[in-house]
Amino acid sequence: MRMFAAFTYRDFRVQWFGACTSSIGTWMQLVAQNWLVLSLTHSPFFLGLDAFLQQLPIILFSLAGGVLADRRDRRRTLLASQYVQMATSATLAALMYFQVVQIWHILTLSFLTGVAQSFGGPAYQSLLPYEPQAMNACFALNSLSFLVVINTLMMLHVKHIPPATTGAMRDELKNGLSYVWHHGTLVGLTVLAAATTFLGFALLTFLPLFAAQVFKQGASTYSHLMAYSGAGSIVGALTVAWLGRFKRMGLTALLMQIVYGGLIIMFALSRSLPISELLLFFTGFALMMVFSTVTSLVQLIAPNEMRGRVMSIYMIAFRGGMPLGSLVSGWLATMISAPTVLIVNGVLLSLVAAWFLLNNHGVRDL
Repeated sequence: MRMFAAFTYRDFRVQWFGACTSSIGTWMQLVAQNWLVLSLTHSPFFLGLDAFLQQLPIILFSLAGGVLADRRDRRRTLLASQYVQMATSATLAALMYFQVVQIWHILTLSFLTGVAQSFGGPAYQSLLPYEPQAMNACFALNSLSFLVVINTLMMLHVKHIPPATTGAMRDELKNGLSYVWHHGTLVGLTVLAAATTFLGFALLTFLPLFAAQVFKQGASTYSHLMAYSGAGSIVGALTVAWLGRFKRMGLTALLMQIVYGGLIIMFALSRSLPISELLLFFTGFALMMVFSTVTSLVQLIAPNEMRGRVMSIYMIAFRGGMPLGSLVSGWLATMISAPTVLIVNGVLLSLVAAWFLLNNHGVRDL
């Protein structure tokens, strides 16, 4: 089947298995950690601040990580990143076990995890170019999940051989920035990615608030909401895999972003838990369609010798939008309300996509 064609490549199968296992652990931790932050602070601002600190290093260090991915062994860089993330998860698990965790512990560990991801992310994206006790258990399992990733990385046959001679890191960084800046389509895709995460990811950040304050439920309802969003993402990812490289990928991404914005608005207005769960399924589907399609286009456009730097710039836009959007949305939610903030974000998200559709910047014709 075309959907699983990539699995005919041995290294893809190995890397996919490791990444999938780690993602399960990471999302377990994210759900538990968000609820823990809300339980400790009862504040939407701290939810946004934690998300901000998780992703801030992406803005600060991803460009350097991209240069490193192009001039060093990408697998070794990934291994170092996984070791650090495993250590931070294990530390949080220990703090929960001894019941001494405080908000500053969580914020600090979130930042350190982000530092590791800022160097591991460009290497990962360019390695294979084609293609309470309950909370404590979540943190511990996430820590263990990195062992699977480390093991699968060691099993990969793929080798990235850096250039024999390299210039100064600053010069290589300038070359990467210049390449993207003079490639109009890459600029458009990068801006689109930034808008998607800046305006769209507040939905996931605010889910604990909706569970506790809108639906008057507990952690189990929050986990159900996340599960519906995750299920939609899986279906979206499988759909993209089935489609492969298809015509008008850019147009599809823009249309799905308009749909995503509309779904966010409907979720913010809903007060029915079953309807909200269904809407979250479709938001997960739409977001994954946008994310996978745009990321695939960037990878296909970037040449191999520049891919690490191009992907690091893209990651700054895509993942850098998350912390800034979460921080701003969390701050605004303390003055108005989380549903109102989501409505505004959904409208703006749809308008950005509509602007790309009406003004030819190369994206819609890809």
